[in-house]
Amino acid sequence: ELVYGQILGAMATDGILYIVICLMSAKLCNLLPGIAAIVGQLVMAAIWASCAHKWYYTTFPPQKTAVVYDVRHGMEKLINEYGLSQKYDVQVTLSVSECLADLTILDGMETVFVSGVHSHERNIILKHCVGKGINMFVIPRVGDVIMSGAWPMHMFHLPMLRVGRYMASPEFLFVKRAMDIVISLAALIILSPLFLITAIAVKSDGGPAFYKQVRLTKDGKQFEILKFRSMRVDAEKDGVARLSTGDKDDRITKVGHIIRACRLDELPQLLNILKGDLSVVGPRPERPEIAAQYCEEMPEFALRLQAKAGLTGYAQVYGKYNTTPYDKLQMDLMYIAHPSLIEDLKIMLATVKILFMPESTEGVAEGATTAMGQQCEETGK
Repeated sequence: ELVYGQILGAMATDGILYIVICLMSAKLCNLLPGIAAIVGQLVMAAIWASCAHKWYYTTFPPQKTAVVYDVRHGMEKLINEYGLSQKYDVQVTLSVSECLADLTILDGMETVFVSGVHSHERNIILKHCVGKGINMFVIPRVGDVIMSGAWPMHMFHLPMLRVGRYMASPEFLFVKRAMDIVISLAALIILSPLFLITAIAVKSDGGPAFYKQVRLTKDGKQFEILKFRSMRVDAEKDGVARLSTGDKDDRITKVGHIIRACRLDELPQLLNILKGDLSVVGPRPERPEIAAQYCEEMPEFALRLQAKAGLTGYAQVYGKYNTTPYDKLQMDLMYIAHPSLIEDLKIMLATVKILFMPESTEGVAEGATTAMGQQCEETGK
């Protein structure tokens, strides 16, 4: 991933430099020197990343780690699927009851990961780890994420934490909206040729170029999201709202596979941003019927509606398309709890990188109408 980021950075920098040189010389310059420079940079980036990786893990060997879990499935997923064992030396895995029975098991560990443990039990482990100088990482529950955005204050001679709804300042919201307008307008102008080419390609099968769909944004307000059509016109002729299953989905057209892989189907949403329905960064806008299904399983899912929906977001960048709804919910609530323009800029830059990562466009399991259906299959519910 480090090499991938270096390659994208080099290509973007060289591309901008080439445009500047062409503008200054008032003519198209020879591309061969630029291509040679990019190839050289790619080789150097690969060598540098490999050497840096080896040096880092030689200088800072994996820390001795214990994993304390409440549900074994969650622990196994953390270690195996999320790659914890690749970066940490996992020496002990134990249930919370085993840990509380003998906290000295954690002594000698440098790091402890706590997954799915209730607050009372977790606090006991936390006090022990802090007392012993052990780093502790907590996989939070929804309530923990909300509490992380609390405002510390003093009232009635007591320390207090103020917890409430999305508490972004008016100044923050004003600047965020100004950024949305500038970015969407600039992107529409710069990408207008690509916009036109994509529209013509989509319309080649005889159907409409655009696809409108009702989605939810801040406070449950409904709006019509605009996308390039990537599926057959009769994709939902049975009336059932369902998420895509990725490349296996036979509803996706030939052009649709291409524009989905490059995320070009999302381009018309720039018009939604300019109009004010969406923000550049925010929680993913869900369909009302799918959001209702999520809320039946997870009432906390409605908390995502505290902020305006976005073209890209925390969960889209740091999760996968088929990451479980509960994990995505926590990511979005983490973003909502800590509003920051710097974080918005980081997410925008990270979005450029994931545009070309195949796993970011994966779908849900075949036969599942929503990602919740896939989560139930994975957990055996």
